[in-house]
Amino acid sequence: MRPIWSGTISFGLVSVPVRMYSATQSQELRFHFLDRRDLTPVGYEKVSKESGKPVPKDEIVRGFEISKGKYVPLEDEDLDRLDVELTHSIDICDFVALDEIDPIYFRKAYYLLPQDGAEKPYRLLVKALDETGRVGIAKVVIRNKQHLAALRAADGRLILETMYYADEIREPESVDANARVQKAEVDMAKSLVENLSASFDPKKYDDTYRKELLDLIRAKAKGKELPEPAEEEEGEVVDLMAALRESVEQTRSKKRNPASKKASRKAS
Repeated sequence: MRPIWSGTISFGLVSVPVRMYSATQSQELRFHFLDRRDLTPVGYEKVSKESGKPVPKDEIVRGFEISKGKYVPLEDEDLDRLDVELTHSIDICDFVALDEIDPIYFRKAYYLLPQDGAEKPYRLLVKALDETGRVGIAKVVIRNKQHLAALRAADGRLILETMYYADEIREPESVDANARVQKAEVDMAKSLVENLSASFDPKKYDDTYRKELLDLIRAKAKGKELPEPAEEEEGEVVDLMAALRESVEQTRSKKRNPASKKASRKAS
């Protein structure tokens, strides 16, 4: 992995020089646009919205629209005038309990590893976070945007998770409070949750849609006949209590006979 950022973690008078690495990578399949007639890739040109003519790459600059149709251009030199410390520092504002943070605030995870010679203060911060059970709430500038972030310890390393600010979280429409449920339905739903409960193992889950899509692409590349699209079944009105009861019975029997469950999977 290559570092995408370097700077220091600052809390109180303590500074920990670190390098930042992306902790995740997408496995999403990426498609190209093609000309249907000869299957050649289609490219896109950046053109002026006024003249419709192509604009050379070295003539394209960033700009901010301050009012309708009025822009202020920003060059790299302009951004360099900003506080350098601000763009190379992870400034911890508070330490909070992780379970106080709603997961909706999390965006993307990064590993923070110590720079040469910073191993001792790095280990000190990891140990302090581990033993207090706290995470640091910090601010950091990454790619010209200041992010709120949570700094936590995991497996002897520091992980920084960028977060949304409070004004970036949207409020959904309220749910109809008049939809009443019976105690028996709640108890049955709780039983279903218990029957389906397990320890979280990320390796247990995989992207089955991606696998099927790859199989379809390979089959089409070999000229094989593709399966007919499955017809979507019309939604039917079901008795909620009956559906819950049947689901509980099915999950209960699967828990009793895990071996038969695995065998049926292999057979399929």
